[in-house]
Order: sequence, then C-alpha cells, then structure tokens
Amino acid sequence: MLGVRQPEVYGHDTLDDVERLCRATGEECGVEIDFRQSDSEAEIMGWIKAARTSAAGILINPAGFTSTSIAILDSLLMFDGPIIEVHISPLFRRDEFRHLSYVSKAATAKIEGFGIRGYAFAINRLADLVG
Repeated sequence: MLGVRQPEVYGHDTLDDVERLCRATGEECGVEIDFRQSDSEAEIMGWIKAARTSAAGILINPAGFTSTSIAILDSLLMFDGPIIEVHISPLFRRDEFRHLSYVSKAATAKIEGFGIRGYAFAINRLADLVG
C-alpha cells in the first residue's frame, strides 16, 4: 500500500518506485538484487533462512513486524552476513510502541527517515560490506 497508505508519513512513492531504485542502485554498485515483499511473517522467515546459502547480505524493511516479530529476529540471527534495516519514516518520531525494533538486535546498521532514498544508502553500504 506504499504510496496510498499514510502519504504524510511514507510519501507518495510506490513499491514499484522502491524496486526501480533498488535495481538501479544495485546495478551501479555491481550487486544483484533479489527484491521481495510479503505481508506474511512465515514467508519472510523462509526467505531469510534461504538467504543463508544464497545471499551475501540482507536489506530488510520489517514494517509492522519491526516491533512485534521475535521470529523474524531469530531468523536474522542465523544469517552470517551483514543485515541493514531500513525504514522510510523516522521510527523515533512515531508512536512510542514503534521505537522498539527487534530487528535492530540482529542488524549491522539501521537507516531510517530518508524516505525511499534510504534503500539506496543501504544498498551502497551493503555493497561496501560484502565487496
């Protein structure tokens, strides 16, 4: 629902805009992007576990699972490469319950509040870390 849901918080960019930005940035950095989105916690956990043997790094925007999913945290803790957590909006300026991020406990770095440009920052940093 990116671009439709709460544009005053998340802006007007769509998920397609995010994917285009990620692919273009990945190409500039010489890294392959496996872009995925799901509202299913179990599916996300499966992708993270599969990444253990297929990916050098993970960029994750856990969205609503940020402050609720110990299961995603546990999956990320099994991953040996760098993990960068990205949020379009600044969590520290949002509702108090959003300030807690379980994912941050596994993340190498966290980028928040830069809109979708945060994804480009994260890909550049991941490329540095895995390069």
